[in-house]
Amino acid sequence: MIFLQGINPKKLVFFAAWFVMLPVWSPAAGESAAKPNIIFILSDDLAQGDLGCYGQKLIKTPRLDRMAAEGVRYNQAYSGTSVCAPSRSSLMTGLHMGHCPIRANREIKPEGQMPLPAQTLTVAQLLKENGYATACTGKWGMGLFDTSGSPFKKGFDRFFGYNCQRHAHSYFPSYLYDNDKRIALDGKTYSQNLIQKSALEFIRESEEKSFFLFYSITLPHGNHEIDQLGIYADKPWTELQKTYAAMVTRLDHDVGEILDLLAELKIDNRTLVMIAGDNGSSFSPGSEIGKLFDQSMGGRLRGCKRGMYEGGLRQAAIARWPGTIPAGRVSDEPWAFWDFLPTAVELAGGKVPAGLQADGRSLVSFLKGGPAPQRECFYWELHEGKPIQALRFGDWKAVRNGTGMPLELYNLKTDSAETKNLAATHPELVAQAESLIKKSRVDDPNWPMHPGKK
Repeated sequence: MIFLQGINPKKLVFFAAWFVMLPVWSPAAGESAAKPNIIFILSDDLAQGDLGCYGQKLIKTPRLDRMAAEGVRYNQAYSGTSVCAPSRSSLMTGLHMGHCPIRANREIKPEGQMPLPAQTLTVAQLLKENGYATACTGKWGMGLFDTSGSPFKKGFDRFFGYNCQRHAHSYFPSYLYDNDKRIALDGKTYSQNLIQKSALEFIRESEEKSFFLFYSITLPHGNHEIDQLGIYADKPWTELQKTYAAMVTRLDHDVGEILDLLAELKIDNRTLVMIAGDNGSSFSPGSEIGKLFDQSMGGRLRGCKRGMYEGGLRQAAIARWPGTIPAGRVSDEPWAFWDFLPTAVELAGGKVPAGLQADGRSLVSFLKGGPAPQRECFYWELHEGKPIQALRFGDWKAVRNGTGMPLELYNLKTDSAETKNLAATHPELVAQAESLIKKSRVDDPNWPMHPGKK
């Protein structure tokens, strides 16, 4: 080589020997080893009141209770909104309901839901750009394979399960999707058996890589079906009550299998596992399920799915990462689904692209034991029937139950059950909430706040 000309041969030999002894450095391998695996388990309709670690006495959830003891349990974790498709769209895009392109369940016949637009980036796309292997198992519900919202166009290398939410109501389906190929089933196979198998296989296949698994598990959403009632078979309950309890315990068991596999592969200390429900309870306090299993948490949370009160927006949420997340922590500080995207991107060593409308705040420091990120407010809306809205700013919560309806105002610090509407005595806070609501949302022709108005 030209740059070695004139060097003493003895020195050249020494230089060559020293060079050979240097460790071989592979950027890809080095970067991969430094990036934690990320598993987000999104349980369909899991409520705080379903889990022992939140106070449930009748339904057994030993593995999730242990996960909480080994990590952090959140009392004020918020879903994207209070129904499925928009909530998971918020999780994937980092956008709250004032900016998210999906703000309600919108069905497409004969199969599928309104797709995520082509220009909308997801956390999976950003992680894939940062070297992650990616998979979604369970339920997608954000676009069929021939649309702009296909999981493969939104950053996933692998998919297994249901694409359509309506199809996912059956736990003994006639088919599932393996990637984009429909595989026929006999109608007698419990779908969760196959979905769990796919999730475990992906983890095994990816153990030497950095990977992101979006495990969008359908349990315990209706239809309420289970292959085995197990420990609940002889309980003096209705069939629905026994089935629901068995579905939650099956979820608990399968999460335990995931955690056991991470330990077996010796990768649990470099794997962040988060689990949350996609909205609050599906059942009103006086219902067959809600009454027996006390899903209102002793009356501490008002409302349920499809509403804007805390019982519909808060959900069970736990994070575990041995050696990084402090064990046994219980947090009352709020965060929301749209915080997941910036969190995952920071953990991957990447950056949220300039110009991306990201409403979330990274939770990395919070996960490690620091305070929750500060923000001006949290915002939600929903367009299932009449448009409804909610805003949290500090300890105050504003709710509007329909266009033209007055804002209700609650102090969550003293009244988490939202029983005392303080709007009349705090007009200055109502005015502040109105201003923040206006500031928080962008009009979208698909989601008008004044339906029918020209």
